[in-house]
Amino acid sequence: MPYLVLAFSFALAGGLVGKIKGSSFMLWFAISGLLPGVGLIAALLYRSEREELRRQCETCGKVLKLHDQVCNRCGTDLDFPDVAIEPESAAHGR
Repeated sequence: MPYLVLAFSFALAGGLVGKIKGSSFMLWFAISGLLPGVGLIAALLYRSEREELRRQCETCGKVLKLHDQVCNRCGTDLDFPDVAIEPESAAHGR
């Protein structure tokens, strides 16, 4: 029973760290729950998705990460843009 409480605590902490960094809560919850110490450390060291440059789809206007090749709203194959949009962190003044 103490192991389950410890694993749940690490899973919750890893999920929250992942969500704060702009990633999936459930993914980091599962990783940190299955590998309690290692999963939380990995979530802390994982890059922040909010620091990525962004681009806008020419077809539907959705704002995507710069590294996305296909728009996940309309399915348009995207070329590398001439200009990039500032990261989310800069747009929110952080």
